[in-house]
Amino acid sequence: MATPLTDQEKRKQISVRGIAGLGDVAEIKKSFNRHLHFTLVKDRNVATPRDYYFALAHTVRDHLVGRWIRTQQYYYEKDPKRIHYLSLEFYMGRTLQNTMINLGLQNACDEAIYQLGLDLEELEEIEEDAGLGNGGLGRLAACFLDSMATLGLAAYGYGIRYEFGIFNQKISNGWQLEEADDWLRYGNPWEKARPEYMLPVHFYGQVEHSSEGVKWVGTQVVLAMPYDTPVPGYKNNTVNTMRLWSAKAPNDFNLQEFNVGDYIEAVLDRNLAENISRVLYPNDNFFEGKELRLKQEYFVVAATLQDIIRRFKSSKFGCRDPVRTSFETFPDKVAIQLNDTHPALAIPELMRILVDVEKLDWDKAWDVTVKTCAYTNHTVLPEALERWPVYMFEKLLPRHLEIIYEINLRHLKKIEAVYPGDTERLRRMSLIEEGDPKRINMAHLCVVGSHAVNGVARIHSDIVKTTDFCDVEPEKFQNKTNGITPRRWLLLCNPGLADIIAEKIGEDFLTDLFQLKKLLNFIDDDAFIRDVAKVKQENKQKFAAYLEKEYKVKINPESIFDIQVKRIHEYKRQLLNCLHVITFYNRYHMAKMIIKLITSVGQVVNNDPVVGDRLKVIFLENYRVSLAEKVIPAADLSEQISTAGTEASGTGNMKFMLNGALTIGTMDGANVEMAEEAGEDNLFIFGMRVDDVEEMDKKGYNAMEYYERLPELRQVIEQIRGGYFSPNEPELFKDVVNMLLYHDRFKVFADYEAYISCQEKVNGLYKNPKEWTKKVIRNIAGSGKFSSDRTISEYAREIWGVEPSDVKIPPPNEPRE
Repeated sequence: MATPLTDQEKRKQISVRGIAGLGDVAEIKKSFNRHLHFTLVKDRNVATPRDYYFALAHTVRDHLVGRWIRTQQYYYEKDPKRIHYLSLEFYMGRTLQNTMINLGLQNACDEAIYQLGLDLEELEEIEEDAGLGNGGLGRLAACFLDSMATLGLAAYGYGIRYEFGIFNQKISNGWQLEEADDWLRYGNPWEKARPEYMLPVHFYGQVEHSSEGVKWVGTQVVLAMPYDTPVPGYKNNTVNTMRLWSAKAPNDFNLQEFNVGDYIEAVLDRNLAENISRVLYPNDNFFEGKELRLKQEYFVVAATLQDIIRRFKSSKFGCRDPVRTSFETFPDKVAIQLNDTHPALAIPELMRILVDVEKLDWDKAWDVTVKTCAYTNHTVLPEALERWPVYMFEKLLPRHLEIIYEINLRHLKKIEAVYPGDTERLRRMSLIEEGDPKRINMAHLCVVGSHAVNGVARIHSDIVKTTDFCDVEPEKFQNKTNGITPRRWLLLCNPGLADIIAEKIGEDFLTDLFQLKKLLNFIDDDAFIRDVAKVKQENKQKFAAYLEKEYKVKINPESIFDIQVKRIHEYKRQLLNCLHVITFYNRYHMAKMIIKLITSVGQVVNNDPVVGDRLKVIFLENYRVSLAEKVIPAADLSEQISTAGTEASGTGNMKFMLNGALTIGTMDGANVEMAEEAGEDNLFIFGMRVDDVEEMDKKGYNAMEYYERLPELRQVIEQIRGGYFSPNEPELFKDVVNMLLYHDRFKVFADYEAYISCQEKVNGLYKNPKEWTKKVIRNIAGSGKFSSDRTISEYAREIWGVEPSDVKIPPPNEPRE
């Protein structure tokens, strides 16, 4: 039997289709050896694997820098409208492999490293994930940066350079333990510190009103130090910038303490300022109203807007002298996209700069602000909505509170004019929620202060449009269904599948994913069906080997790899999946007992050979981008089982679809559009629709009704409640049972019967590999819509007012025109 090709060999077949030029390989080897020499400290003669990784990373970065500089020069010469994507999260993962692919260097690097006696995959595994995000929202931002560069847009990502990203998760005796993610401990070869662009950010203080205007005085200053990371487009020589801010205390921070003899304490207090960029809040779809979080949100906004305005005013590459002084053209040259409400303070901060600093009158400043800003809504869950206490603003951002009050006053006057006497509507639409304490509704601020508001899947956008705000300004509301970059989520993570697709339809699908529809021509091609199934099986074997190594669990690669990748949240209904696992186990358990009765052989052991070979459950700890790149290509079945109307979009669902997994899911988020694109018959759709959920809310959900009616469900719940899965602590899961029976907002039991029945359909189809693989091909062929290139093209044309470009900037070794 022939040895399967490695991922590296598969990528080599597609990435450039041919042998890398010998000159490129020689040049990379020379550069690698030079970097290795300077990486090693003088008293150390033996290189470590990490030394080799850094040498390779710097070698690849050398190819980026010339393109990066040339791209920025090009933008200053052409002066296009610039897009600024503001996000508190950028879940970038690893950079080395993605950069090699996008620059077309994969083959040359692979050959050079091989000739040097090293293994490229081993070096790639050394890189730390840049886990500066919780999940979908941060990974979406990363995909969008890739697409903006690939589409030739003059775009910048702005966020925070968290010293500690999303925590490292350890599972010990079944319990989660968190460890700090010290991702920078060995340094980051991809970033460039830019201290010359360090900017002051103000907090606290008081507001002074005088005939000369308004001044925010007596503030505490924290410095924002930018770190720039290059973001290469796919083979177009465009390299955009992600600029992440790090908090630094100014040298005189608290040094007045020195006058009373406590110099040491004063210097230690610098940590208070620098804590702002210390750690990512690990909250996904949950609002935590901590002062440090509010500081983070203002910090990124204040630094970013200063940077945007400096760039707007200057027009030459490297020039800092203001050329533009009028803000009339600001919205023609600047677009600001707010990724959720976290950067909402961009709206009052831009107003503060325009009114207090640049001395525009209010109406003109407001017109500029609204035309510049646009807002992406990511959730309708009430616990996720940011509602900041007014008292926190009074202390931390007193001028912004005044501005928000003024925005609200003018906003409510407009509503009053349209709906005179409707005080209830005014209360619902106010930016300020009365109560104890009073709160500022940041989603309302974003809607009022933006010219465009979009949801992230059609079903989600339709829900957003049911608000009072859409009644008043329906033209603002849009849908932009999320997408994923096919470079990372197909070519990088599943080169075998990318290669057999390229053999059939060519390579252009990597920048035009709609071309995957051509695969429908091969739906009955036995050879292609076999190739698709073979790739999946190889990916499963590889992942099974990984699981055996990391988790000491041997799983059968012939079995269904049924995978749910989600942040743990009740609305995503991991519990429904768990109930199915127990139900499935119970059915096997009966078969086991019958076999034992008939044969009277064997003994009852934990690892029963009858059940054990057919059912395994593994919780993958410390899920991250680099682990996703392993598990997604191996999945047969993708679990997308949130309660209808709760998941805004999802992007994991798209990654699984593109990589040849079938979806079992509710009609929620982007599942709805996936079913349209691939054909509903090619997904396993079950359960309540949004209308059914709303109807149930009206009449009331009674979990006991299902518990009493469904014997298998009752057995499962009694097993959990009675300690079957926790014999040493029989009452360990009583709170889970209590929640499911009496306090379940997300109606797990209501969909249990339909879910179990649908899983039986999955099992039935899986026994017919050819028909299963045909559905897989239909799903891959239907996944073209879910490219982030398509999403960003829609943002560009319909929100930002710019046109994607296929202009290829000349590489550094070619003369410019």
